[in-house]
Amino acid sequence: MGNKTDQDESRRVGDRLAPPTTPDKDTIREDRSALDTAHDADRPPTPDEEAAAERSAGSAHEDVSDHYEEMLERGAAQAGEGTPGV
Repeated sequence: MGNKTDQDESRRVGDRLAPPTTPDKDTIREDRSALDTAHDADRPPTPDEEAAAERSAGSAHEDVSDHYEEMLERGAAQAGEGTPGV
């Protein structure tokens, strides 16, 4: 097997099913070290970018806001496959 780790079967990772993989040990080491690394922006925003962000903040149309609320309510009451009593 050399410098490889082997995962022959699918496995649960959080709330998803991960496929079988054969990652290199160096890859695993790099992934783990990235967990402790700061992931900052490469540069601060330009004045134009800041102005654009300010203009668009909170500018959703009332129709969009109403539709969003309606969809949240529908989703909360959604019953589907596997739901008892359906």
